[in-house]
Amino acid sequence: MEILKVENLTKVYGKGDAQVKALDSVSFSVERGQFVAIIGPSGSGKSTLLHLIGGVDKPDSGKVYVDGNDVYNRNDTQLAIFRRREVGLIYQFYNLIPVLDVVENMTLPVIMDGREVNKERFEELLDVLHLRGREGHLPNQLSGGQQQRVSIGRALMNSPAIVLADEPTGNLDSKNSHEIVELLKMSNKKYHQTVIMITHDENIALQADRIIKIEDGRITKDEVIR
Repeated sequence: MEILKVENLTKVYGKGDAQVKALDSVSFSVERGQFVAIIGPSGSGKSTLLHLIGGVDKPDSGKVYVDGNDVYNRNDTQLAIFRRREVGLIYQFYNLIPVLDVVENMTLPVIMDGREVNKERFEELLDVLHLRGREGHLPNQLSGGQQQRVSIGRALMNSPAIVLADEPTGNLDSKNSHEIVELLKMSNKKYHQTVIMITHDENIALQADRIIKIEDGRITKDEVIR
């Protein structure tokens, strides 16, 4: 069953001679439960694409549908709710709140949504992400790998329809990179999450079910590998 549909997505930055077409009529769809890697050189448009799917930025033209609903047919308040409930965002530089501890960072989207934390899910994520015993630690008391695990926990707390990971291993060494990719694979299999991961590392991309390659704002390759 299709969970994501992208239709003729176009995004342009700048004007006149400084104009850059980050995305040029990009179209594809993703089945529920797929693990998709999006690869391409720096500046190819892959991060722009992820931000448009996640409702972080708005396209100049084109459509994004998640679970059959037009992402951009919403006002700003509805978009904020969409970002909290329906997508889980994982960034290269973690984006944790420095004055909040592990528990507070992981549960922030739920609290902001005015809902009660699912304690059973939270406790399970602490164990799965190997964060037990670190609950009261601030981000600066954690290693890079631990901080990224907290950001994964934050992304999974609301059981989003899609997990969007933007270069999640880009700031980590090879050991931690491997662990983070394994955690994303676990999230995909154990929690049946649809995962879309941006990476410049083709070896990491090969861990996914499908690889989409973007160059100069266009899809140049779309291959199902398992």
